[in-house]
Amino acid sequence: MVGGQKQQGLKQYQHNFYAHNAAASKAVINNTNDAPQHTHNVQQCKHSSFEAGPHGHLNVSSSYYTVPNSPGKHHCGESEVPLDTTELDFSIIDDFSDNFQVQSDTPELVEFTKPKCDYSQDLCVCGDDAATYHCQNCHGCHLCMIHSHKRHPLHRIESVGIRLQLRHASGVLCISPLSAHNDDFVIINYNGIYEVRLDFCRCAYAELHIIQLLRVRLFPAMTVDLKTAATFRALEYFQMLSFESKVSAFEFYKTAARSMDNTGIHIPKDHYEVLLCMVQEWRFIKQMKCAGQGHHLDGIGATKPGACTVLCPACPHIGKNLLDGWENAPSEICPRFLYALFLAINTNFCLACRNVSSDIINPGLNCGYAFFVEEQAYKGFIGSHERVIQELSSCSSHNAVNLADSRVSRGLAATGAGTIDCTRHNFKRPCSVSDLQKGKRYFNMDYLFFLSMQSSSEISTLNISYNIACQWSKHLWTQMSAFPHQYHIKHNLKSITFLIPKFHLPAHVAKCQSNFSFNFIKGVGCTDGEAPECGWADINPIATSTCKMGPGSRRDTLDDHFNDWNWKKICAMGLIFCRKYNFTILKVQEHVDDLINFEASLAADELVEWRKDIKAWEADHSQPNPFEGRAMATMTQAAIHLALLIAEAAEIERGNNMSLHDDISPLVLISSGLELEDQQLNVQKGKILQRMNTLRQHIDTWAQVQLLYMPSVSHLRSPDDIATEMKAHNISLFLLSSLPHQVLCDDHLLKHEWELHEAQAHDTPNDLHAVLNLQYHLYKYKDMFVQGQQANTQANGIINNAEHHIDTLLLKYSTARDALVNLVARLGKTDDWERTLKPLDKQRDAVPLKHDNGPTVGQQSISWIWKTSGFNSNELGLQDSLHVEWCKEEEVQLLWEEMRHIVAFLDWQAGWWDM
Repeated sequence: MVGGQKQQGLKQYQHNFYAHNAAASKAVINNTNDAPQHTHNVQQCKHSSFEAGPHGHLNVSSSYYTVPNSPGKHHCGESEVPLDTTELDFSIIDDFSDNFQVQSDTPELVEFTKPKCDYSQDLCVCGDDAATYHCQNCHGCHLCMIHSHKRHPLHRIESVGIRLQLRHASGVLCISPLSAHNDDFVIINYNGIYEVRLDFCRCAYAELHIIQLLRVRLFPAMTVDLKTAATFRALEYFQMLSFESKVSAFEFYKTAARSMDNTGIHIPKDHYEVLLCMVQEWRFIKQMKCAGQGHHLDGIGATKPGACTVLCPACPHIGKNLLDGWENAPSEICPRFLYALFLAINTNFCLACRNVSSDIINPGLNCGYAFFVEEQAYKGFIGSHERVIQELSSCSSHNAVNLADSRVSRGLAATGAGTIDCTRHNFKRPCSVSDLQKGKRYFNMDYLFFLSMQSSSEISTLNISYNIACQWSKHLWTQMSAFPHQYHIKHNLKSITFLIPKFHLPAHVAKCQSNFSFNFIKGVGCTDGEAPECGWADINPIATSTCKMGPGSRRDTLDDHFNDWNWKKICAMGLIFCRKYNFTILKVQEHVDDLINFEASLAADELVEWRKDIKAWEADHSQPNPFEGRAMATMTQAAIHLALLIAEAAEIERGNNMSLHDDISPLVLISSGLELEDQQLNVQKGKILQRMNTLRQHIDTWAQVQLLYMPSVSHLRSPDDIATEMKAHNISLFLLSSLPHQVLCDDHLLKHEWELHEAQAHDTPNDLHAVLNLQYHLYKYKDMFVQGQQANTQANGIINNAEHHIDTLLLKYSTARDALVNLVARLGKTDDWERTLKPLDKQRDAVPLKHDNGPTVGQQSISWIWKTSGFNSNELGLQDSLHVEWCKEEEVQLLWEEMRHIVAFLDWQAGWWDM
């Protein structure tokens, strides 16, 4: 009962709503004799009011008043075109259901949302005739439907003979209409594909047909035989949707088609290819408009390279956001690094493109106006150097370098894309993106770098990061001679620093990790060099669409997406810089205090000498690098073994040969025993049975020689112990460190074992360093890039192997240290060795140098294993602490200067638009 009352109330509300609108419409268009009369100076206006009648209909009462004519209007003759024409606006598509809101899932909601308009009334909205015509948005009689759909031509209505007349006001007949080609004009909207009857105007003052369509916000698909168009709103909606969700044009078109008929019975004629052309043209026109190049005096062809890009306002731009005389400012007042340009070079092989078309069939509208370089010049240069063999990497085995000439490119027009980005702010730079034909070939990246520098050629300080910078920078200036003269850079007059991004750095050899590290270069702040990776994460989803595009459409699409990426960064710059600056200010004093406390615990002369070395290296990088680890040769196991062999040879020369075996000396016996002990720790990995049998044979041979030098062991081991022990790694070797103190042993053997165990204890953390860092970066790589069950299973297997290796090294260190503890009393050693060889706890000490226990690297505590074990005491800890202080103070200065750059650049750009 209650539901029936609600339904009846809703229907009554609809009836009154339509009746009110119909009466108002009739009152406005009524042309009876009581209409107000106009003169040249004044005009009479009619005001209509409505009130409910006794039968539910609305009665209209009118009153008239006189107002002066507007100065902007004049009386028009019958033959003239009215000035106040009402244009059709295809961007406004009303939906009847939007006028009501139902709060719960009631039967009224079910009835209200039926697609066949079952909620409609039997009578028309005017109340005078039956509602015999229906559409998905409204209903009414024949005359009312024609009148209302003059303003809403894209309502889905049954055929009532409506024709859309362009250029003229609603209700005004054109004296010379021209039907569209074949009289089956198609309009693609964001919510459907519509077939309409459309007439162009051929009056004396009529514009071109294209202009007539554009003035009603319809974008034509071609210039002749116009029969298809898309609404501005549809193109704007698709463009924004593709930016945010990376939806393809095919998915968008299919969505619009199914919105008309989801049964597949009435399939509209395919206009997908036409939509692709309109989308490409729309992107280009909007790009030229937003860049202020749409009305260039010399035409679009006069647009300069890179003129259509959204520039980074925080980067230095001479003549736009740098102070006058910045190049001559004293370094004490304005340090050089404040005006440095940070560049990041990177490649992305996800943006591959199939060889489905060519530049002749599918040319791009952008000719180097945005981010992609001009294609003909680029391919011409690369093609002339494609036979050049690339030098192999002298660092780690970088497949990107070594396999650059052998990367699979069959069936591909491009294997990926290379780019030059702004490292600090993650902006794409103008004329700094190109396709790759193979892998990371140096000539491709050289071309991008030299072309990108054309817009910043006067900047004197460059910080360039590239994950293979150690190899790429070797012959950069030599290869510059192969380029045209206009691409050359006066590198001798610039301060150029090559760096490797922080995440990629651990994959390089130790020398590269110190010479190309952001952590050890003054003037880079907290920059990590990994900005391009964030940009690729945003653009990679579009690769599923662009990989099958023609080359021109692909470049135009990516240019549009890169511009949107830059624009979003500008919109968020206020919040980003505010957050960064506040956080840095909060932390800088905390790190300075930590540094002061740390320096107080160091020897003053050592600190002064170390600062002197750093200043010398910063002034001239050919000087010894103070950040390189200074390994002490006496602390490695191999060095100790070599020294003992030399000492043993000297004893033999003096006639003091203590060997009791022709092939095995006392030193060889002890070192072989330590090797067997190490094999016992690793025997549980792979080919277990074979390893156990081999180990058992080696132990048996060694034990027989051991009896010559240590006869007392015969009382501790029976002849059958080795043969009867089921597990070879459980056989006791009875090394000197494991024997009871009452067992007599030769002092030479005790000293040999002490020195070898001490070297082993110092050497093991060096191996632990590499495995810990490897495990850390394996976790990072897995979290960022690995997807899918199979890939995750393989990644977990690799990580588990690293974990097992860490456990083995920890056990090896503990065994060596326990042996030293047992040998101390026998040899009368002091406890000085325990200051460097401390007990090793896995949870507390076995952590990478850069772990995630704090928000930043500077907040993390450094385990003792990184401060000793082969390095001079406390040197590495001092390096990291000084690095933290420099980074934080530089970051504050950089952020402050960059915020000034942004304000100055936006002021300049505002003035540029007013020119």
